[in-house]
Amino acid sequence: MERQLEAYCAHLRNERQVSEHTLLAYRRDLDKVIEYCNSQGIGGWGALQAPQLRQLIARQHHHGQSSRSLARLLSAVRGLYRYLNREGLCQHDPATGLSAPKGERRLPKVLDTDRALQLLDGGVDDDFIARRDQAILELFYSSGLRLSELNNLDLEQLDLAAGLVQVLGKGSKTRVLPVGRKAREALQAWFKLRGIGGPLDSAVFITRQGKRMSPRAIQLRVKTAGERELGQHLHPHMLRHSFASHVLESSQDLRAVQEMLGHADISTTQIYTHLDFQHLAAVYDSAHPRAKRSKGKDS
Repeated sequence: MERQLEAYCAHLRNERQVSEHTLLAYRRDLDKVIEYCNSQGIGGWGALQAPQLRQLIARQHHHGQSSRSLARLLSAVRGLYRYLNREGLCQHDPATGLSAPKGERRLPKVLDTDRALQLLDGGVDDDFIARRDQAILELFYSSGLRLSELNNLDLEQLDLAAGLVQVLGKGSKTRVLPVGRKAREALQAWFKLRGIGGPLDSAVFITRQGKRMSPRAIQLRVKTAGERELGQHLHPHMLRHSFASHVLESSQDLRAVQEMLGHADISTTQIYTHLDFQHLAAVYDSAHPRAKRSKGKDS
């Protein structure tokens, strides 16, 4: 089982060109399946059947695994068996017809518009770190980039004159996104100081040593900005969520937001319609005279 899993991981890395983060997640999930098979005396991928996989899912759920994590595990299993069937190493898929237990769907945390402006409109020192960090924040919020997309961004992917950025997203899919005026201004100010770091490659965001910033370093700079400007925890995906929520709230164009976010399935984007509805419901409850419930006893 290990040997065939290694071959599958090599296929994902070399042919599908999945990110290292996704590859590690798939590997962790499939290692759980191998561990379960070993404990049950199941001798190979061809011997694993649906009732046994269902039992594994039930066990994981009992031990506190979220429905989202279990859905990802099943997705990893389906991907593996598609590969095994195509290679003639197997003739079935034990995950067929199985689904993860339904859990409560948590809405992503976002900044409201005022908080986003508070984060971005403070004074910025005219130095290497401050200008770089401001450009990072503006680009995250302006274009809704994933952390990996911003981290991997090179200079040739930006066209500030046209106000566009080309990014390579999940599944090696390319998309072109608008870059707002404030983000363009922040990037232009950063580029005037970028040379101080003695750039070693064409990365847009570099360290003082001229190296491309790591994803962890970017996360820490965003976290620091959130604590300093807002007094709260902030991470790159919260800025992406805020971008999506604010664009959808203004435009009501779900398909356009789906395209900008790079979601393969529109159902993933629909989470932001729930966020918008929560905002409308809160406004209604606080403003409409017939929405306010009486605190007295029913007559």
